Order: sequence, then C-alpha cells, then structure tokens
Amino acid sequence: MGTTYEGKTVVITGGTSGIGLASAETLLDAGARVLVTGRSEGSLDAARERLGDRAVVVRSDVSASADREALVDRVKAEFGSLDLLFANAGITRHAPFEQVTEEQYDETFATNAKGLYFTVQKLVPLIPAGGSIVLTTSVVNVLGLPMTGVYSASKAAVRSMARTMAAELMPRGIRVNAVSPGPIDTGILQRTQPPEVAEKMIAEYQAMIPMGRLGLEEEIIRAVVFLAFDATYNTGTELVVAGGGTEL
Repeated sequence: MGTTYEGKTVVITGGTSGIGLASAETLLDAGARVLVTGRSEGSLDAARERLGDRAVVVRSDVSASADREALVDRVKAEFGSLDLLFANAGITRHAPFEQVTEEQYDETFATNAKGLYFTVQKLVPLIPAGGSIVLTTSVVNVLGLPMTGVYSASKAAVRSMARTMAAELMPRGIRVNAVSPGPIDTGILQRTQPPEVAEKMIAEYQAMIPMGRLGLEEEIIRAVVFLAFDATYNTGTELVVAGGGTEL
C-alpha cells in the first residue's frame, strides 16, 4: 500500500472473511493495530491462521445486543480509543419475492441494518475527533435486481445511515462515509450458493458490468482506506466501486 498507519487503531466487523479480512491484513501490514469480529468458528479460525497474533480476533454477532456490549468492553481493553470503525458485517440472502419469509427478512435487517446501526452507536464514544467510520453498503441499493429485494433494502438503509450519521457526528469531528461495492470476487457466492447457481450469477454480473469483470478485493480495500484516512474533506459520501455498473 506504501502508506504507514503505524499505531492507528481499527475495528472491522465482519473482518474474518472476504473484504473485511483482506482489509485487516492490508492495514496490519501498514502498521495499524486491528481487531476483527466474526460469527462462525470456521471464519474465526481462518482469520487467526491468516493474521496470526498480529490481530485481535473476536467472536461477535452484530445482531446480538449482548455481543455488541461485550465488543465495546473488549475494544476499550485492547485499544482505549479507536481511529477507524469499518462497519462491514453483513449477510446476503437471495430469494424470489414470493418466497421470502418473515424469518429471512428479520434476519437480514437484524444484521445489515439494525446490527450495523447499534454497533456504531455503541462504539462511537471511543472515537475521538479526527476519527472515521466507514460503512459497507452495495450497488444494489440503487439497482432493481431480482431475488435481492430484502438485501437491497437493507443496504439502502445503510446508505441512508451514512448521511444521517455524518450529519450528527460532524460536530464531534468524526467523518462517516460508505463504500459501495459492485460484484467483487470474494468467493462468497461460491460458498453460499450451489455451484450452478453461483456460476450463473457470476456470468450475469459480468454481463451487466461495463468493465466486463468482477472487482478485486484490493480495489475495494483501496477505497476503504481512502475514505478512512485520506478523504479528510469527505463525509456522508458513498464511494461506488463497481466497474461503471451504476454509471454507464
């Protein structure tokens, strides 16, 4: 990355896989102190193996109030204060409109919207003036993609939160921005969908992206780090990283 973030303290929710894990590794390599959270034992073990003892790896479910409270105590104990909160934890559920259940709806919003909102609320007292918050939304917050209705709505809520949080935290000198990835090659589709479904979805995504390919994790990481530390005159911003998928 070429830039040093020596001594910067960072919390990444959803930091044990995909973009969150790759971001943690990049920031650790640049000298930051990083705490990542995840829910599944498999992802927690994978993160510990990949990051070693350089990072603090914590089991925490953003949708659970008790976990959010415990996370605040852990961050206080590890860091005291926080330079960056990357609120990245989220789940993806695909289903046709007619087949969505109330349980699926509630689970998605409990993690992607409610969980994110209250995670930020609980941790923001640890962020001093000059600190930063980055939220992960998605290009589906403006696209009408079939089978993503609930997920898309939850990510549109996150986009809205970036604006209102930015306005409310501005007097405290805290910037809030959102990164909005298009289809990124993190392997999540391959892990969560049957092979034939994942292959079909990837082909459809590639067809609708003007650049004709999925994005790379490092392309999102550069956007996150920019918003977090370098975009000092940006707040309430949504930085879309989608190969022109919402613009052309």
